[in-house]
Amino acid sequence: MGSDRPQTPVRRPEETGVVRVAILSDTHGAVDPRVLEVVATCDLAVHGGDIGGGEVLEAIAARLGPGAGSLRAVLGNNDVPAKWPEGHRALLPELPERLEIDLPGGRLAVIHGHQTPARGRHDRLRRIFPDAHAIVYGHSHRLVTDRLALPWVINPGAAGRSRTFGGPSCLVLTAARLGWHLESHRFPVLGRPRAEGRKQTPSN
Repeated sequence: MGSDRPQTPVRRPEETGVVRVAILSDTHGAVDPRVLEVVATCDLAVHGGDIGGGEVLEAIAARLGPGAGSLRAVLGNNDVPAKWPEGHRALLPELPERLEIDLPGGRLAVIHGHQTPARGRHDRLRRIFPDAHAIVYGHSHRLVTDRLALPWVINPGAAGRSRTFGGPSCLVLTAARLGWHLESHRFPVLGRPRAEGRKQTPSN
């Protein structure tokens, strides 16, 4: 399972040639409801690992519409039976360590990232997935969008409550045949005076 790299075509029912992908990671058992609101605007959701339990996957899948809407997820280093609720552990063998998804205009690769050292991680990931348009990883809990070279290397940060480094966050990728566009969304930490989550232009 860990070395499998399934390639899954994704298409919308509409003949637009465009797919919106919600990208999130490192929920550790809880996904922020404002991130779920972003998921609800997308055709597909991708989770970069350290999920924390099947209830997280259920919450994300419930916000995606029927038809082409679906959820893909990979295992993180904390996605092990001892750290998942007992009733959800049967899901773990179904989750790959890495995957690749064919989208309009290119391929999206997903891996948690703990498989490579932090130093030089982006270069290593580009060598692992040389044919991808973008590579999603998690693990660091830090929002990063490295678009200095192809493939892009992007990290949506943490979408739950654990080590969000400024607030829960996620990314939205709009994949079209003529090009890809990336948005970041970060929200204030719950418990502080609430402000509207703002859409940001990702920085490298």
